[in-house]
Amino acid sequence: MVWLTGRLMPDFKTIADFRKDNGAAFRSVCGRFIELCRQLRLFSGAMVAIDGSKFKAVNNRDRNFTEGKIKSRMEHLEKAVKQYLDDLDRADREPTLIPDARVSHLKEKIATIKSKMRQLAKIQEQLPATEGQLSLTDPDARSMNSAGKGTGTVGYNVQTAVDTKNHMIVAHAVTNTGHDRAQLTDMATLAREACGRKTLTALADRGYFSGEEILRCSQVGIVPLVPKPLTSGSRADGRFDKRDFVFNAKRNEYRCPAGERAIWRMTTIEHGQKLHRYWPSACPRCPIKARCTPADYRRITRWEHEAVLESMQRRLDRTPEASRLRRQTVEHTFGTLKAWMGSTHFLTKTLPRVRTEMSFHVLAYNLKRAMKLIGTRALIQAIRA
Repeated sequence: MVWLTGRLMPDFKTIADFRKDNGAAFRSVCGRFIELCRQLRLFSGAMVAIDGSKFKAVNNRDRNFTEGKIKSRMEHLEKAVKQYLDDLDRADREPTLIPDARVSHLKEKIATIKSKMRQLAKIQEQLPATEGQLSLTDPDARSMNSAGKGTGTVGYNVQTAVDTKNHMIVAHAVTNTGHDRAQLTDMATLAREACGRKTLTALADRGYFSGEEILRCSQVGIVPLVPKPLTSGSRADGRFDKRDFVFNAKRNEYRCPAGERAIWRMTTIEHGQKLHRYWPSACPRCPIKARCTPADYRRITRWEHEAVLESMQRRLDRTPEASRLRRQTVEHTFGTLKAWMGSTHFLTKTLPRVRTEMSFHVLAYNLKRAMKLIGTRALIQAIRA
């Protein structure tokens, strides 16, 4: 590894030199290798698959605190104290029922619990300054929900963009944000820069769907393919949903399933978004109203940039293999990395060090992929050149 980093970054000769640079040099090695891969044409540059996965931090779940966790633990400790106090009261009433050793033990346990409650109270006072979550071992680690597992992981959210042709990791990032909604544009931009292209197609799952992010992508020349989450309950209840209403851009109105016109009625601002409202006048006398809405009128909401989302949906309809391609490209990458890292995942603490550690794992992954694609000798010659 020292030889490799020395070849890629000649200004640094030893591991100690890298450490003095506070991790920036470690991450730069990965970046330099990405440049080398681009020169060797190991990136197709046309399409990447983006995904995120939760990696464990050096922080036990019991040493991560939120307002909810503290409240729950406080309630549990209060019940335990009450139970022990009841036992002491019983001992006072009937000394023969509880031996003296047991009484002494109960008093010790009560003192221990009260000490824990004081510690929790101090932690609770610190929560407002830590955005509502505090990890004692690794202060940057956050509790995050693991998709499909029903449990939380105290760790980091690792983002990767993987080339769909050669399965090289084109770009990566480590965050302590538990969701992916705000990551699409940043990751796609990093991938586009790594590939040295002006345009790029980015595949992602529903967790990345955000109107603002998709709009940003379209504005910077990135073509996103992100399926929309099906959050409406209308379809589940057997009623028409928004997809059954056809928008006429020229007339600025919708055509409902009954063939009636849902015309523009008003415009509002919600959460910083300009939203237009439409509804038909014929709803009260519509023969299929029961299949549409239980309200007096069926209202349709349209974002001012809804056309961008509709254009993306048409591209998705023309690319039915997008979801399968994304899964087979990026998901096994995380499986490989986690298998290499072991059950504990990260070994370092705090976000800068974790990012450095992740850069080395990505570098190792890309090295093995490059050796598989062009051979070990060819890769060594390219590094030496």
